[in-house]
Amino acid sequence: MKKIKKIKIKVNGKIITIIDKFTLGELVNDLKIPLSKIAIEFNKEIVDKKRIKKIKLKNNDIIEIVHFIGGG
Repeated sequence: MKKIKKIKIKVNGKIITIIDKFTLGELVNDLKIPLSKIAIEFNKEIVDKKRIKKIKLKNNDIIEIVHFIGGG
């Protein structure tokens, strides 16, 4: 049986462990966050949401996810 490699990343200041080769899109989907209401910073750079399925996460990556909240 093949052993699954895991990596550690930081999401909004919290260290989490995920499967190696996970994409940023898979992470957002796994966290059940609606893509239309967030902005994503990946290693100190804002990410175009069209690219998130292509960005493979690596050990020690830092992700900040900001939610937009409406109000009046």
